[in-house]
Amino acid sequence: MPSDARLVEQLDPATTVLLTVECQRGVVGTDSALPELAEAARSSGALMRIARLVSAAHDTGVQVLHAIAERRPDGRGANRNARIFHAAERLPVRQTIGSTAVRVADPIPVSEHDLVVRRLHGLSPIAGTDVDALLRNFGCRTLVITGVSANVAIPNAVFDAVNLGYTAVVPADAIAGVPADYTPAMVRNTLALVATVTTTEDVLTCWQHPRRAR
Repeated sequence: MPSDARLVEQLDPATTVLLTVECQRGVVGTDSALPELAEAARSSGALMRIARLVSAAHDTGVQVLHAIAERRPDGRGANRNARIFHAAERLPVRQTIGSTAVRVADPIPVSEHDLVVRRLHGLSPIAGTDVDALLRNFGCRTLVITGVSANVAIPNAVFDAVNLGYTAVVPADAIAGVPADYTPAMVRNTLALVATVTTTEDVLTCWQHPRRAR
Protein backbone atom coordinates (compact mmCIF):
# COMPACT_ATOMS: atom_id res chain seq x y z
CA MET A 1 0.00 0.00 0.00
CA PRO A 2 1.29 3.50 -0.79
CA SER A 3 1.77 6.06 1.95
CA ASP A 4 -1.21 8.30 2.63
CA ALA A 5 0.66 11.40 1.41
CA ARG A 6 1.62 9.73 -1.85
CA LEU A 7 -1.92 8.53 -2.52
CA VAL A 8 -3.39 11.95 -1.71
CA GLU A 9 -1.00 13.51 -4.20
CA GLN A 10 -1.81 10.95 -6.87
CA LEU A 11 -5.55 11.45 -6.39
CA ASP A 12 -5.58 15.24 -6.67
CA PRO A 13 -9.10 15.90 -8.06
CA ALA A 14 -7.72 18.47 -10.50
CA THR A 15 -5.66 15.85 -12.32
CA THR A 16 -7.58 12.62 -11.66
CA VAL A 17 -10.21 10.86 -13.76
CA LEU A 18 -12.35 7.92 -12.63
CA LEU A 19 -12.99 5.23 -15.24
CA THR A 20 -15.73 2.62 -14.92
CA VAL A 21 -15.19 -0.35 -17.23
CA GLU A 22 -18.13 -2.25 -18.73
CA CYS A 23 -20.38 -1.44 -15.78
CA GLN A 24 -23.39 -1.83 -18.06
CA ARG A 25 -26.69 -3.60 -17.55
CA GLY A 26 -25.90 -6.38 -20.02
CA VAL A 27 -22.69 -7.23 -18.16
CA VAL A 28 -23.20 -6.55 -14.43
CA GLY A 29 -26.95 -5.95 -14.32
CA THR A 30 -29.70 -8.33 -13.25
CA ASP A 31 -30.28 -9.37 -16.88
CA SER A 32 -26.59 -9.90 -17.63
CA ALA A 33 -25.31 -11.93 -20.55
CA LEU A 34 -22.62 -13.08 -18.09
CA PRO A 35 -24.51 -14.03 -14.92
CA GLU A 36 -21.46 -15.47 -13.15
CA LEU A 37 -19.54 -12.23 -13.63
CA ALA A 38 -22.57 -10.15 -12.64
CA GLU A 39 -22.96 -12.22 -9.48
CA ALA A 40 -19.27 -11.76 -8.64
CA ALA A 41 -19.55 -7.99 -9.10
CA ARG A 42 -22.60 -7.80 -6.87
CA SER A 43 -21.88 -10.37 -4.18
CA SER A 44 -18.34 -9.08 -3.64
CA GLY A 45 -19.68 -5.57 -3.12
CA ALA A 46 -17.59 -4.27 -6.02
CA LEU A 47 -20.57 -2.78 -7.87
CA MET A 48 -21.76 -0.91 -4.80
CA ARG A 49 -18.25 0.38 -4.14
CA ILE A 50 -18.01 1.62 -7.73
CA ALA A 51 -21.27 3.49 -7.18
CA ARG A 52 -19.80 5.08 -4.03
CA LEU A 53 -16.65 6.11 -5.90
CA VAL A 54 -18.66 7.64 -8.74
CA SER A 55 -20.84 9.55 -6.29
CA ALA A 56 -17.76 10.84 -4.44
CA ALA A 57 -16.15 11.83 -7.75
CA HIS A 58 -19.24 13.88 -8.58
CA ASP A 59 -19.08 15.59 -5.19
CA THR A 60 -15.34 16.25 -5.41
CA GLY A 61 -15.19 17.43 -9.02
CA VAL A 62 -13.32 14.39 -10.33
CA GLN A 63 -14.21 13.73 -13.95
CA VAL A 64 -15.97 10.39 -14.59
CA LEU A 65 -15.75 8.35 -17.78
CA HIS A 66 -17.94 5.29 -18.37
CA ALA A 67 -16.42 2.82 -20.86
CA ILE A 68 -19.11 0.77 -22.58
CA ALA A 69 -18.63 -2.22 -24.90
CA GLU A 70 -21.30 -2.55 -27.55
CA ARG A 71 -21.93 -3.94 -31.01
CA ARG A 72 -24.00 -3.15 -34.06
CA PRO A 73 -27.04 -5.38 -34.67
CA ASP A 74 -25.30 -6.77 -37.76
CA GLY A 75 -21.98 -7.21 -35.92
CA ARG A 76 -20.05 -5.17 -38.48
CA GLY A 77 -16.67 -3.99 -37.19
CA ALA A 78 -16.61 -6.45 -34.29
CA ASN A 79 -13.58 -8.66 -33.71
CA ARG A 80 -13.71 -12.35 -34.58
CA ASN A 81 -10.07 -13.21 -33.93
CA ALA A 82 -10.36 -14.75 -30.44
CA ARG A 83 -12.55 -17.28 -28.65
CA ILE A 84 -14.06 -14.62 -26.40
CA PHE A 85 -15.61 -12.82 -29.39
CA HIS A 86 -17.16 -15.99 -30.79
CA ALA A 87 -18.58 -16.79 -27.35
CA ALA A 88 -20.10 -13.30 -27.14
CA GLU A 89 -21.96 -13.87 -30.40
CA ARG A 90 -23.73 -16.88 -28.88
CA LEU A 91 -24.84 -15.18 -25.66
CA PRO A 92 -28.60 -14.70 -25.13
CA VAL A 93 -28.15 -11.01 -24.23
CA ARG A 94 -26.41 -8.86 -26.83
CA GLN A 95 -24.68 -5.57 -26.06
CA THR A 96 -26.46 -3.91 -28.99
CA ILE A 97 -26.21 -0.18 -29.68
CA GLY A 98 -29.18 1.67 -28.20
CA SER A 99 -30.42 -1.26 -26.12
CA THR A 100 -30.91 -1.25 -22.35
CA ALA A 101 -27.97 -3.68 -22.12
CA VAL A 102 -25.50 -0.88 -22.85
CA ARG A 103 -26.85 1.57 -20.28
CA VAL A 104 -24.83 2.15 -17.12
CA ALA A 105 -26.04 -0.34 -14.51
CA ASP A 106 -27.71 0.50 -11.23
CA PRO A 107 -26.79 1.59 -8.63
CA ILE A 108 -24.06 3.62 -10.37
CA PRO A 109 -25.16 7.26 -10.65
CA VAL A 110 -24.60 9.12 -13.92
CA SER A 111 -24.15 12.89 -13.90
CA GLU A 112 -24.70 15.24 -16.81
CA HIS A 113 -20.96 15.96 -16.59
CA ASP A 114 -19.97 12.31 -17.03
CA LEU A 115 -18.77 11.15 -20.43
CA VAL A 116 -19.69 7.78 -21.93
CA VAL A 117 -17.12 6.28 -24.28
CA ARG A 118 -18.37 3.42 -26.46
CA ARG A 119 -16.38 0.89 -28.43
CA LEU A 120 -17.35 -1.58 -31.14
CA HIS A 121 -14.18 -3.63 -31.19
CA GLY A 122 -11.30 -5.03 -29.20
CA LEU A 123 -10.72 -5.86 -25.56
CA SER A 124 -9.54 -2.55 -24.13
CA PRO A 125 -11.61 0.43 -23.00
CA ILE A 126 -8.67 2.69 -23.89
CA ALA A 127 -6.82 1.44 -26.99
CA GLY A 128 -8.62 2.45 -30.17
CA THR A 129 -11.14 4.66 -28.34
CA ASP A 130 -11.43 8.38 -27.51
CA VAL A 131 -10.33 7.84 -23.90
CA ASP A 132 -6.68 8.89 -24.24
CA ALA A 133 -7.51 12.13 -26.05
CA LEU A 134 -10.21 12.95 -23.52
CA LEU A 135 -7.87 12.28 -20.59
CA ARG A 136 -5.25 14.61 -22.04
CA ASN A 137 -7.83 17.32 -22.64
CA PHE A 138 -8.89 17.00 -19.00
CA GLY A 139 -5.28 17.38 -17.86
CA CYS A 140 -5.37 13.91 -16.36
CA ARG A 141 -2.29 12.46 -14.71
CA THR A 142 -3.94 9.72 -12.64
CA LEU A 143 -6.57 7.28 -13.87
CA VAL A 144 -8.61 5.41 -11.26
CA ILE A 145 -9.76 2.15 -12.88
CA THR A 146 -12.82 0.24 -11.66
CA GLY A 147 -15.24 -2.32 -13.07
CA VAL A 148 -15.01 -5.64 -14.88
CA SER A 149 -13.52 -7.90 -15.67
CA ALA A 150 -10.31 -8.64 -13.80
CA ASN A 151 -9.84 -11.39 -16.38
CA VAL A 152 -9.54 -9.20 -19.48
CA ALA A 153 -10.67 -5.57 -19.67
CA ILE A 154 -9.26 -4.32 -16.35
CA PRO A 155 -5.67 -5.50 -16.97
CA ASN A 156 -5.97 -4.17 -20.53
CA ALA A 157 -6.98 -0.77 -19.17
CA VAL A 158 -4.18 -0.71 -16.60
CA PHE A 159 -1.48 -1.67 -19.11
CA ASP A 160 -2.73 0.82 -21.69
CA ALA A 161 -2.90 3.63 -19.11
CA VAL A 162 0.64 2.96 -17.93
CA ASN A 163 1.98 2.68 -21.49
CA LEU A 164 0.40 6.05 -22.29
CA GLY A 165 2.11 7.69 -19.31
CA TYR A 166 -0.72 7.86 -16.78
CA THR A 167 -0.49 6.70 -13.18
CA ALA A 168 -3.00 3.87 -12.79
CA VAL A 169 -4.75 3.53 -9.43
CA VAL A 170 -6.79 0.38 -8.82
CA PRO A 171 -9.13 0.11 -5.83
CA ALA A 172 -8.84 -3.67 -5.61
CA ASP A 173 -12.25 -4.05 -3.97
CA ALA A 174 -13.95 -2.16 -6.83
CA ILE A 175 -13.07 -4.63 -9.58
CA ALA A 176 -14.41 -8.15 -10.16
CA GLY A 177 -13.69 -11.22 -12.23
CA VAL A 178 -14.38 -14.93 -12.36
CA PRO A 179 -13.80 -17.14 -10.55
CA ALA A 180 -13.87 -14.94 -7.47
CA ASP A 181 -10.46 -16.05 -6.22
CA TYR A 182 -8.85 -15.08 -9.53
CA THR A 183 -9.23 -11.34 -8.89
CA PRO A 184 -6.95 -11.09 -5.81
CA ALA A 185 -4.38 -13.28 -7.59
CA MET A 186 -4.43 -10.99 -10.63
CA VAL A 187 -4.09 -7.93 -8.41
CA ARG A 188 -1.26 -9.37 -6.34
CA ASN A 189 0.78 -10.94 -9.12
CA THR A 190 0.18 -8.58 -12.04
CA LEU A 191 -1.60 -5.29 -11.40
CA ALA A 192 0.43 -4.47 -8.27
CA LEU A 193 3.56 -4.47 -10.42
CA VAL A 194 2.37 -1.57 -12.58
CA ALA A 195 -0.43 0.23 -10.69
CA THR A 196 -1.03 1.76 -7.29
CA VAL A 197 -3.27 -0.78 -5.59
CA THR A 198 -5.51 0.63 -2.88
CA THR A 199 -9.04 0.35 -1.48
CA THR A 200 -12.29 2.19 -2.05
CA GLU A 201 -12.19 3.60 1.48
CA ASP A 202 -8.69 5.01 0.97
CA VAL A 203 -9.74 6.72 -2.26
CA LEU A 204 -12.83 8.16 -0.60
CA THR A 205 -10.73 9.44 2.30
CA CYS A 206 -8.37 11.19 -0.11
CA TRP A 207 -11.27 12.85 -1.89
CA GLN A 208 -12.79 13.99 1.39
CA HIS A 209 -9.52 15.80 2.17
CA PRO A 210 -8.06 16.63 -1.26
CA ARG A 211 -4.68 18.23 -1.72
CA ARG A 212 -4.94 21.88 -2.69
CA ALA A 213 -4.33 22.38 -6.41
CA ARG A 214 -1.16 24.29 -7.14
